[in-house]
Amino acid sequence: MKLGWSDVTPEAVWLNRRAFMAGATALAATPAFALSGSPSAFSTDEEPNSFEEITNYNNFYEFGFGKEDPARNAGALTTDPWSVEIGGMVDRPGSYGVDDLAPEAALEERIYRLRCVEAWSMVIPWLGVPLAGVLNKVGVQPGAKFVAFETVLRPEEMVAQRGGGIDWPYREGLRLDEAMHPLTILATGLYDKPMPNQNGAPIRLVVPWKYGFKSIKSVVKITLTDKQPATSWQSLQPSEYGFYANVNPQVDHPRWSQATERRIGAGLLGGRQETLMFNGYADQVAGMYQGMDLAQNY
Repeated sequence: MKLGWSDVTPEAVWLNRRAFMAGATALAATPAFALSGSPSAFSTDEEPNSFEEITNYNNFYEFGFGKEDPARNAGALTTDPWSVEIGGMVDRPGSYGVDDLAPEAALEERIYRLRCVEAWSMVIPWLGVPLAGVLNKVGVQPGAKFVAFETVLRPEEMVAQRGGGIDWPYREGLRLDEAMHPLTILATGLYDKPMPNQNGAPIRLVVPWKYGFKSIKSVVKITLTDKQPATSWQSLQPSEYGFYANVNPQVDHPRWSQATERRIGAGLLGGRQETLMFNGYADQVAGMYQGMDLAQNY
């Protein structure tokens, strides 16, 4: 059964919010498929990459292993209707619609740096909501320590899921304090547009201080647990991909340096730029890893 926030929120609060949203929608003169988000103090002032760059240079291995494959093959993915099953150690488990998890009236624009483990980077203007707000609404039970995520499994629509390489569906996970950090969002759009299929439609995770593969796309399942969940890349190659996957220029990938990165769109003469600790978000997140050996907990 698909649940709405009306099922888990006091009725008066829910009705007031829906009335506000209806009024806001009626007043809006934006096109039917445009989105908007309130500005956020968490956004970088760096210039975002173009929409064309963001949507045509991707890793989304369910659609192929080339950078152009997601844009070429993701059109077959059906994204409406869509629901996300939230369960495990929560007070109000259920199957929630995207609009209930991330209503347009609650969207924020978060312009974040993205650093891929392959040593390239972008700046992306996401539209999303804090994951902490969603988890607080479903009620995190005492004892929960981790959050596990799964991508949709539809080999009939996702061509690479018909083959091997990864034990599908794609899985990721965060420690609970990482999931509750205000930088962590569930995104449903970018550049004032609904999320393109190749970027993880209709709803995906964004964790800007970690390598991009941690920001799982097309999420259908979120589970609170007291055990560290298995993740796809760590299961596939644990010597190369750790559970934490924090951007760290001091800890190289076994096969290449992580000290610098190539900014997509910089051009042939753009050179490489130094990679920043925690992708430039150290002031906000370094405290969560105080006392940990980041070379061991990579």
